[in-house]
Amino acid sequence: MSNEDLISVDYEIFGRVQGVFFRKYTQAEGKKLGLVGWVQNTGAGTVLGQLQGPRNKVKEMQEWLKSTGSPKSQITKAEFKNEKIVDSLEHSSFNIVK
Repeated sequence: MSNEDLISVDYEIFGRVQGVFFRKYTQAEGKKLGLVGWVQNTGAGTVLGQLQGPRNKVKEMQEWLKSTGSPKSQITKAEFKNEKIVDSLEHSSFNIVK
């Protein structure tokens, strides 16, 4: 596995992550890193999504989701699962799902 591999990973972020522009900041950070995927609020008060792109950029985004988030957010836990190598990106951009 190299940093050039395209990977896909699902994530769920817990804490004070709704009503604090978390999705908007996540979309902006993902686009800045050249990633594709999606982000959405859940009924349980968490934020759910998927990241796809070069391994090193996905890892950078995972760190951002774990420790930074939006300015008013308070992240208590970040879960990442279903990490896999993909042959091509399954999304064309980084979207906020309503």
